[in-house]
Amino acid sequence: MLALPPLSLYIHIPWCVQKCPYCDFNSHGQHGELPQQEYVDALLNDLDADLAYAQGRALSSIFIGGGTPSLFSAEQIARLLTGVEARIAFAPDIEITMEANPGTLEHDDLKAYRAAGITRLSMGVQSFDSQKLKALGRIHGKDEAINAAISARGAGFNSFNLDLMHGLPEQSLQQAMDDITQAGALMPPHLSWYQLTIEPSTLFYSKPPTLPDDEALWQIYEQGNKLLTELGYVQYEISAYAKPGYQCQHNLNYWQFGDYLGIGCGSHGKITVPSDNRIFRTVKIKHPKGYLAALDVRYEVTDVLEEDRPLEYLMNRLRLLSPMPKREFEERTGLSSDLLIPGMTKGAQRGLITDLGDAWQLTERGQMFVNDLLSQFCD
Repeated sequence: MLALPPLSLYIHIPWCVQKCPYCDFNSHGQHGELPQQEYVDALLNDLDADLAYAQGRALSSIFIGGGTPSLFSAEQIARLLTGVEARIAFAPDIEITMEANPGTLEHDDLKAYRAAGITRLSMGVQSFDSQKLKALGRIHGKDEAINAAISARGAGFNSFNLDLMHGLPEQSLQQAMDDITQAGALMPPHLSWYQLTIEPSTLFYSKPPTLPDDEALWQIYEQGNKLLTELGYVQYEISAYAKPGYQCQHNLNYWQFGDYLGIGCGSHGKITVPSDNRIFRTVKIKHPKGYLAALDVRYEVTDVLEEDRPLEYLMNRLRLLSPMPKREFEERTGLSSDLLIPGMTKGAQRGLITDLGDAWQLTERGQMFVNDLLSQFCD
């Protein structure tokens, strides 16, 4: 039986100082003064059009991403969050995350964002190596990254994340481990550590840099996981590590196939309507000019058909390393977990997953070869 899952909100602010050569997100370089007030007005109008999708639920988390949301003033962020709460109730323990780049924190100090209602920061450090930062097109340096993390704790953010990338242009094993060591010394409660990938429609795709080979990448991954464990971090998702109690609740809702409203340029949403046995996705107008010029909120709606739900659920849920409850599958898809038995049996025969009775658990091998397991459900 399809059940109503928890509800989150994603808010997209598309501007950044400059486009990084590896970035394929919907982001646009800043040219002149940003239309902060107009864009916040548009966001709240956007949310008004989606209010019926809340179906009486409070928001369990909010994530303000980009782009670089810290280009907006704390005053406008406060106005935005106040407007959201006036429309949809906040859960008592709501997590409100804002992305920030160390090179763009001069607009307001972090205490102002904390006072505006932000409870968690996610800072795009990427590396502490000056040459690597230059190669990635980042506008900050090592000292700014370190100071941003120190400032986050000093501003009262008990929960904050540092984004780190590995497999960078001409990166050695030692350089990758140095990044983790430096990050660990700053004691962030959460670390995102993921491999640089070359995506279409990026500058790196048209002019590829020299990246470490597969053997070097494996050594970095293996040694990096070991070092992160020694530093007290627990891997709970493919590229996410946290101290106990500091997992990102917003991302957990994504990976557990929860619901989320998406407002802002190009934002995506996922909505469940149990009474209609329906799951659908929304995509908003992508370009800032078109988004701001629209007289009404226009977006695309795509239904997630019953035959597609198992694979969609698994593509999300298998990012997590925790057991996958069979009941959760049934409540989030409206389908019987028996549908998964043939594929899971094949996966178990290959040593990728274990049946725990009321849940399935990825094996250590399965964590490394998730795509092999997913392929059992693609026919």
